[in-house]
Amino acid sequence: MVLKKDKMNGIIQRELSEIIRLEVSNKEIGFCTITAIDVTTDLSLAKVYVTFLGSGNNEERVDALNRSKGFIRSCLSKRLTIRRVPELKFIFDSSLEYGNKIESIIYDLNEKNK
Repeated sequence: MVLKKDKMNGIIQRELSEIIRLEVSNKEIGFCTITAIDVTTDLSLAKVYVTFLGSGNNEERVDALNRSKGFIRSCLSKRLTIRRVPELKFIFDSSLEYGNKIESIIYDLNEKNK
């Protein structure tokens, strides 16, 4: 069952990336990167973790994605060969920002010790 879930995560990530890049015309979203997908075991819900390039309010961008999720889900249903397409929930992934912050702290500590 884990293999099926992992495979579905990868397929949905690939297809959603292409749909958002090519078919969603909402300018509020900007350049969006899907960092991870977490589908429940019954394939009823997919948590989509996203990051954005450039400055801007990330909460507003996630809200714009959530407002467009009906259209995105209908496009996804045309591309997948499963009976029921999972509900989509877009979540901002702050792990990259956190990693950059930790990296800068380590860099600063190394510079002070020289």
